[in-house]
Amino acid sequence: MVNVTIDGIRVTVPENTKILDAARAAGVNIPTLCYWEGLNEIAACRVCAVEVEGFNKLVTACNNVVWDGMAVRTNSKKARQARKTNLEFILSEHNAECPACVRNGNCALQTAAADMGIRELPFEKNVPTKKQTGNFPLVRDYTKCIKCMRCIQVCDKIQHSHIWDVVNTGPKTSVDVREVYRLEDSDCALCGQCITHCPVGALHERDDVDKALDALYDPEKITVVQIAPAIRTAWGEPFGLAPEKATVERLCAALKIMGFDYIFDTNFSADLTIMEEGSELLERLKDKEHNKFPMFTSCCPGWVRFVKAHYPEFTENLSTAKSPQQMFGAVAKSYYAKLLGVEPEKIFVISIMPCLAKKHECAIPVMNSAGAGPDVDIVLTTREADRLIRQSGVDPNLIADRPLDMPLGVGSGAGNIFGATGGVMEAALRTAYAVVAGENPAPDAFKDVRGMDGWREQTFDLCGTPLKIAVANGLGNADKLLKAIKNGEADYDFVEIMACPGGCVGGGGQPIHERSFCAPARAEVLYGQDANMPLRFSHENPSIKAIYRDFLGQPLSHLSHELLHTDHKAWKMPNED
Repeated sequence: MVNVTIDGIRVTVPENTKILDAARAAGVNIPTLCYWEGLNEIAACRVCAVEVEGFNKLVTACNNVVWDGMAVRTNSKKARQARKTNLEFILSEHNAECPACVRNGNCALQTAAADMGIRELPFEKNVPTKKQTGNFPLVRDYTKCIKCMRCIQVCDKIQHSHIWDVVNTGPKTSVDVREVYRLEDSDCALCGQCITHCPVGALHERDDVDKALDALYDPEKITVVQIAPAIRTAWGEPFGLAPEKATVERLCAALKIMGFDYIFDTNFSADLTIMEEGSELLERLKDKEHNKFPMFTSCCPGWVRFVKAHYPEFTENLSTAKSPQQMFGAVAKSYYAKLLGVEPEKIFVISIMPCLAKKHECAIPVMNSAGAGPDVDIVLTTREADRLIRQSGVDPNLIADRPLDMPLGVGSGAGNIFGATGGVMEAALRTAYAVVAGENPAPDAFKDVRGMDGWREQTFDLCGTPLKIAVANGLGNADKLLKAIKNGEADYDFVEIMACPGGCVGGGGQPIHERSFCAPARAEVLYGQDANMPLRFSHENPSIKAIYRDFLGQPLSHLSHELLHTDHKAWKMPNED
C-alpha cells in the first residue's frame, strides 16, 4: 500500500494503482474520453491530464501509476487549462450538432464539455468530410470520430475481427476500415461492440424507426411485433425502470398504445428452435460417422457471419435451424396468417432485438420461406425501440402491463434464457434429455453451463451416452475455440456460440452505459424469470404442441424443413470464396 495526496486529500491505495483510480478513491473525478480499463489505456485524448508535484510536464492519469508520497493536483490552473484546451481541439474536429445526434444526452464528449463549461470554441472548425456508410446495418459517421481508438481495441482484443485500424499519420491520422474501402465490403460480424464502446455517435446502427412507423400508419398492413428474450432485461434502463417493472408485458402495453396490432414473444420461437435444433442434434448423433461434429448452434447471426468469414470450413457444422427471429417470421406469415384468415402479404413483421446482425439476417435473400417477401421485414434494436417509445410520448413509468397476444405469446423459461450465454445449450439439453429418457430432467440439471467465462466445457450423461459440449461467448473466445478444434486440441459434440460478450444481454443493440459491462446483471434477470415460470421446458409449451399438431406435423418434418431451416451456404460474406 502507498500513501498518495490528491488535491490535498490523503488516501492509501495499493501499489501500481493508476492516478485515475486513486483520485476516485479520494472522491475526485478526473474526466476521460478514450479510457476503458483493461482495454484502451493509451491516453489518446489527453483529457485526463493532471499536475504532479516535482514535475514540470503534465501527466495523464489513466496510464500512470502512483508512488508513495506522490502529490497530485487534478484541478490546478495548468491542468484545468490543458484539459479544456484538449477538449476544445477535439470539438473543433467534431460534428457537434448534438440535438440531431443519436447519442444526444448519452455522450461522453458532450458530458465532458458541459462539465468543463465550454460554451464557445477558440479554434477554427475542421470537421472531416468523408462520406459515411449508407444502407449497411452498422453506420460509421466520420464527422463525429474523436480518434479514441476504442473501436479498434474491442474489435481486435475482444472480438478478434480486426475490422478497424488507424490510417494516415500526423494531423491526418484517423480511424477507418482495414484493408477495404467500404465497411460493407469488410468481414464485419455486425456484433455492434464497437458501437457500445464508442463514447460518441461516430458509430451507430442504421435507424429503421421510420420504416416501422410507415408500416404502423399503412392501413393495408397488419403489424406483428416480436420481442426477443434479452430485451426484457434492458429496455427499461433509459427510463429508470427497475428490472421487475420493465416487463415484456409493459413493453407490450407501450407498443399497443402506439397502435401496433399484435405483440408476441420470441420466447415462443426460441422454444420452436429447441424442438428443431435439438431434434437435429439427436439425428446427427445417431450417425456420427456421416455427420460433421461438433454441431454448432445457429441462433446468433453475428456468429454465423464470423464463422463464414474466418472459418468457412466449419459452415457445414452449423445447425440448419434458423434463428428464433427468422422462425417467428416464417410462422407469422404462414401459420398465423392462416389463423387470422388474411393474406400473408398483409402481415408486416417487426423484430425488437438486442443485435445489429439481425438487421442483416432478415435481409438475406433466402430468408423468405413463407413466400410473402422477407419473413421478417425490419429489425429494431433495443435502443431504437426506446427511441420509438420516446417519440410517441409514452411514459413507461405510468402505464400498466398488458398481456401478450395469443397463441404466439406463450414462451417457456427455456426460451427465456436464450438471451444469456449458455441459455441455448441449457434449453436444448433440457428437451434432448426428455426426448431420450421419456421424462423431464430437473429444470436446473444443466445449470453448469451458466456463467460469464468466455469458454466453458462440460460432459453430460445423456441416458448412457456421454455428450461433450462447449459454450463460448464473444468472438475472441469463439476464435480460440475454433482454432483448438481445427488443430485437434478440442473435441465436442455440441457447441453454443454467441457473438457478444455475455450473450444477447450484452448485445451491440442494447442501451449504452459508459464503460460498463451490464451483461451479468441482465443475465440474472433472465435466470430469475426462468426459475419463477410455471413452464420451464420448450416441449411442454402448449403453443408449441399446437403448432406441431395443427400445422407442422413434427420436428424435422418436410414443412418444418421448408419454413424453419436454411442453407448457410446459400449466401456469401463479401470476401468469401
